[in-house]
Amino acid sequence: MLHRICIYLIFVFTLTLNSQITYSPLDSTLFYSKLTELKDDSIVEIGKSFLGTPYVEKTLEIGDKESIVINLRGFDCTTYVENVLAFGLMLQNNQTDFESFTENLKTIRYRNSVLDGYPSRLHYFTDWIKNNESKGLVKDITSSLGGIEVNKSINFMGTHRSLYPFLKNDKNFEDMLKVEKELAKQSLCILPQNQIENNEHLIQSGDIIALATSIKGLDVTHTGFAIRQNGRIHLLHASSSGSVRITEEPLVDYLRKIKNNIGIVVARPQ
Repeated sequence: MLHRICIYLIFVFTLTLNSQITYSPLDSTLFYSKLTELKDDSIVEIGKSFLGTPYVEKTLEIGDKESIVINLRGFDCTTYVENVLAFGLMLQNNQTDFESFTENLKTIRYRNSVLDGYPSRLHYFTDWIKNNESKGLVKDITSSLGGIEVNKSINFMGTHRSLYPFLKNDKNFEDMLKVEKELAKQSLCILPQNQIENNEHLIQSGDIIALATSIKGLDVTHTGFAIRQNGRIHLLHASSSGSVRITEEPLVDYLRKIKNNIGIVVARPQ
């Protein structure tokens, strides 16, 4: 128990010069170590450099106010994708400082790159894709792969308020309902599960793969990166089974085992 308390105290260390940033001093050390280790800005190589990093849920749900949480010691599926892309931007732009990494994460994680409370975080991954496409960071290529439009209300957070501690705050909740109202105006394009294998050759290593779901109110349940091995696309991801890893079976076979999966959304980093 004492060990867990110590870990928690390290994790919630907040940079005193800017209360919008939350990180452990160890994260700064890991950042510089990682930056030295990486040789190029290949998304796949950056992603693979985190193999074995533990899976940790709810790494962004810290404190009572939204902040830019930096945690390189453990990822959920989305923070894994975000951190890999942030390092990619570092290398692409020849940046070497922790502050630039923080700015990259903010740019990727928040609507229009602005941190303005909990609802400004891009909680729904298809919204994440659309907003980062508008920034020129990714391109949704699902349609060009043979994707089809589906009509679905994306309102899981609004209809499951009790699952999200930050939504206990009435303003956060009301603002999140406004976000969902805007999402209702957007179309959702997915590549159906039974069409993935025929179009697998169009998917490139490094493409972002989001797993679409039939669960009411949700768009996707998981995300990671495509990686081609022995001619087949596999998934490089922060697995809830324990750590960052590559699926043993090709993506098509992996998806067939997932209840409620109906296909994928694919975005290509730019």
